[in-house]
Amino acid sequence: MNSADLGRRVGVPSTALFTDQYELTMVQAALKAGTAHRRSVFEAFTRRLPEGRRYGVVAGTGRVLDAVENFHFDDEMIAFLRQQRIVDEPTLEWLAGYRFSGDIWGYPEGEVYFPGSPILRVEGSFAECVLLETVILSILNHDSAIAAAASRMSAAAGGRRLIEMGARRTHELSAVASARAAYVGGFDATSDLAAGFRYGIPTVGTSAHAFTLLHDTERDAFRAQVDSLGRGTTLLVDTYDVTEAVRAAVEIAGPELGAVRIDSGDLLLVAHRVRQQLDELGATGTKIVVTSDLDEYAIASLAAAPVDAYGVGTQLVTGSGHPTCSMVYKLVARAAGPAGADADAPLVPVAKKSMGAKSSVGGRKWAARRADEQGVAEAEVLGTGEVPAELAGRELLVELVRGGVVVAREPLEAARERHVLARGRLPMSAMQLSRGEPVLSTEYV
Repeated sequence: MNSADLGRRVGVPSTALFTDQYELTMVQAALKAGTAHRRSVFEAFTRRLPEGRRYGVVAGTGRVLDAVENFHFDDEMIAFLRQQRIVDEPTLEWLAGYRFSGDIWGYPEGEVYFPGSPILRVEGSFAECVLLETVILSILNHDSAIAAAASRMSAAAGGRRLIEMGARRTHELSAVASARAAYVGGFDATSDLAAGFRYGIPTVGTSAHAFTLLHDTERDAFRAQVDSLGRGTTLLVDTYDVTEAVRAAVEIAGPELGAVRIDSGDLLLVAHRVRQQLDELGATGTKIVVTSDLDEYAIASLAAAPVDAYGVGTQLVTGSGHPTCSMVYKLVARAAGPAGADADAPLVPVAKKSMGAKSSVGGRKWAARRADEQGVAEAEVLGTGEVPAELAGRELLVELVRGGVVVAREPLEAARERHVLARGRLPMSAMQLSRGEPVLSTEYV
């Protein structure tokens, strides 16, 4: 993970106010108490997967690295904090010079994870690490939720092409992040041009029903589109009568017609009829694209249909019912001693103890994945001591930031390819869409 990032950075001057107020007030109190510079270790993890999910997908790591680099307080921000009396003057002075100088390790983007997996480990002083909590969780919770939904849809599609089309169903900036996460999870293209511009994701798009309705006849619309975009274009055939539209599409574009899109009706039935009609008209190479509020279950139900590509919008950008991963960011270890001033002071594990399911496990953790003789994963193994010899080489965390400098930026394609490999090493039951427990258990040693 050392190659240059091929994408463009998010166009914001700073991410420092993408945070919650209590992070700044904690820094103020810690500075006054003399504990702000105590060496600390935070970990991002989830206590459980969304109900029914068999695995999670790490996405957003590249965006986290950008956010950490861009996390600084400019003069205007400091003036705002002063005007609102958020923190005192000594804290404002400290914030004005803030740059993260610690280390970050994490699961590489595209990897899968399970309950308790230390997806991201942030190390440095308490003050500089605690400030990053909200922006890190904001990115990882959103992007990983979208990537997990995309991965399930990709598995259900069985190699057929997937197009992300959800920009109009979510916030404009979330749409760009969603397209990126969907690409990591297995989608092939997006309709969102901002995502193509920033991240190099392939973009697609031709026309909507409005274009057909603009013209006096459907044939006029098809002719105008073919004249402009060529015979390889995709014609939308369900504005009026599908059978008549397919006939007109082939007559106008010829057998070289690229594809037809179906956006309504009984997609299974209509796809079979359209395929038969296209073949009878000699357009045997014309593809069929289906849209219409698809999710992984609808995609799976169309496995026997002669469909070549799926366009997915609403269900994808909302995580197919699970728009967050419920990740948390917890202090798990800190330097021993009254103030931890000694950088070489040993770390002591710390953890919240509470009733219910909100307890956590202390200690700076490593993670590895045990596999059987065929290379199929058997368990997610976590520990705080030495990595057992039998798990050597199977560690999951990689170095992302060293001394405040990003050392692991990579092309988005690398994360996409990594996910295919990681998912392929899971037991076959991971691909089931029926409700069930995580496909791997989490073991602490």
